[in-house]
Amino acid sequence: MKNAMKWSVLLSVFVCIHASYAQMDSLDEPKKIKTGWTFGALPSVAYDADLGFQYGALANIYYYGDGSTYPEYLHSFYVEAAYTTKNYGLFRFFYDSKYLIPKHRLTVDVSYLPDAMCDFFGYNGYQSVYNDSWRNSKKYTVAEGYKSRAFYKYKRDIFRFAADMQGTIYHKWKWNAGLGLLYYNIDVVDIAMLNKGKKPENLLPDTIQGLYEKYIDWGIIHPKEQNGGVHPYIRGGITYDSRNKESNPSKGIYADAFLTYTAAFGQQKRYNNLKLNANFRHYVPIYQDYIALAYRVGTQLLIAGESPFYTNNYMNTLYIQRVLYEGLGGGNSLRGILRNRILANGFAFSNIELRLKVWKFDIGKQHFYLGFNPFFDIGMITQAYHLEEDHVKNVMAVNNPEDDPADYFDFDTSSIYRPHMSAGIGLKVAMNENFILSVDWAVPFDKQDGAGLSNLYVKIGYLF
Repeated sequence: MKNAMKWSVLLSVFVCIHASYAQMDSLDEPKKIKTGWTFGALPSVAYDADLGFQYGALANIYYYGDGSTYPEYLHSFYVEAAYTTKNYGLFRFFYDSKYLIPKHRLTVDVSYLPDAMCDFFGYNGYQSVYNDSWRNSKKYTVAEGYKSRAFYKYKRDIFRFAADMQGTIYHKWKWNAGLGLLYYNIDVVDIAMLNKGKKPENLLPDTIQGLYEKYIDWGIIHPKEQNGGVHPYIRGGITYDSRNKESNPSKGIYADAFLTYTAAFGQQKRYNNLKLNANFRHYVPIYQDYIALAYRVGTQLLIAGESPFYTNNYMNTLYIQRVLYEGLGGGNSLRGILRNRILANGFAFSNIELRLKVWKFDIGKQHFYLGFNPFFDIGMITQAYHLEEDHVKNVMAVNNPEDDPADYFDFDTSSIYRPHMSAGIGLKVAMNENFILSVDWAVPFDKQDGAGLSNLYVKIGYLF
């Protein structure tokens, strides 16, 4: 093996690494396992290009029992409390177990997510024109078109309770059922609150009307949805899962299809709706446990009823690994693309990653690995909002005569279905296979999806 390594160095770095991996595999036998309780606590220090610098604390507790199921845990408890410099809050408890109820998986999530400046870029992706100069105070002056950092924002607070259960139909086929509640509190950005204690040069203007307010004035956002609402839901579906493990599997398939019925009451009863979600993930081994190709394809479609705009960027999922899956755009769906850039009744997306583990090592009794993953993300609208060009222009002429429709809309319907794409690379640091610190950096292919190269995301876990 040593001679082979020396020869491989002369041939190429890749072959050298390949030989080193082979040696590491032999040294790892017998396989190391964890037993009992494992506690991981960290400052919740992170960064998201859309949400800002995050500070707080998080803890993840795993129980492995006698280790016979490792790297799968028996119970997982996750708690996090954090806030960001862009006024986004994260307060979450998450429980996951396949053993509390024998032969069934139970997950419970309770989250409160206040967001003083939630992104809103209009409907139908590219049909809504994005003007970077209107919100980028670091790059543009008022004379160059700058309006306000809050122009593409609105206030959104979410409370979520979710309980989901999974049981076995046959072998790798599973059934899924769940219920939950989503409460949205929505309003215009509270400029006075955000300006408290700021220096005069950092104050947000309080006379600029944001895009969310304009959509209300133009009648695009209905009065019955403009302030949010309470939406209990139930869901059910099926899953096929042949992955060799859940956290960064090196082989196998995960696929699901499920329906979610979301209710609304009182003046919001028009927003009862039924949505279909379907997802396919494939993990293709290339070299043992060190190199794998991972990709997923998914869609969310409105099957019946009407959905309020604020839940159309909530991506339904059977397993809430990350605190919030928003579609499409941002660190939890299309990395590098503006958060919530693609807002429509239905959408499809795909993420492709080459996952590499480049170094395995131990610190004390904890097992770590360092990994990299170049990736490509793509998404598109499949069910668009209907925006009547003549009606919108007429309403704008009455309510906002100073606004040019061309600054806000591209009424060429072909632009709606043009795909949004981005690419980047990620760094992963994992402890005991399950606790994974993820750092992703990405750029969009089109400036309409975001300008600049500062799209960095620091989160927990792989995207999928």
